[in-house]
Amino acid sequence: DLVEQIKNHPDVELAWVWNRSDITGKVAKELILQDLSNCDYGNPDVIVEVAHPDISKQYGHIFLKHADYMMGSPTGLADPETETKLQKAATKHGVYIPSGAFWGGEDIRKMAERGSLKGLTVTMKKHPSSFKLNGSLAKINEGVKDSAVELYRGPVRGLCPLAPNNVNTMAAGAVAASNLGFDKTIGVLVSDPGLPDWHIVEVEVLGPQGPAGGQFTVRTQRMNPAAPGA
Repeated sequence: DLVEQIKNHPDVELAWVWNRSDITGKVAKELILQDLSNCDYGNPDVIVEVAHPDISKQYGHIFLKHADYMMGSPTGLADPETETKLQKAATKHGVYIPSGAFWGGEDIRKMAERGSLKGLTVTMKKHPSSFKLNGSLAKINEGVKDSAVELYRGPVRGLCPLAPNNVNTMAAGAVAASNLGFDKTIGVLVSDPGLPDWHIVEVEVLGPQGPAGGQFTVRTQRMNPAAPGA
């Protein structure tokens, strides 16, 4: 796991570990942090979140007072208050977003910074059992039986609260597409019973129109083998 990888890395030292459940006996006592408000314990250079987007909402601005911050759950940035609070706090230290399963992020970031990125749509297709959804999407997904159903199509900002554990890839795309952001980056979520052991991520990028009216377009499809229900 992440703790063991850090401990075994020759160039990295582990300052502390916080977990939502009790980890006594699994991690050395002196490394267990009880209160995230004491995040300066051990003088960390980087704080890495891989727990839940609510961590960024409650503590992200505090983390940034003491260290750089890597958000493993970037769906938290879909909350405008959290996004603004972290932007204001990131003066001495920075916020980092892992690309994860988002393919082509660096090229999309460059297009966004040049102003040539005109559209971005990220489509995720999974088996119904692979989703952890909230609200109306959970009810729709429960009714998916034999054929694929499009659960959502619209701004990524609106999707993140409904699927905070499933659409971090889309959130990473919205961050890379800085000129579009969470409101103009489009997310499509498809529940497909015909994909018991695959997670599929499709990315469509739109750029400028040419002199003859054609539009620059790139489409990619990433197919990740996955255990049923993962």
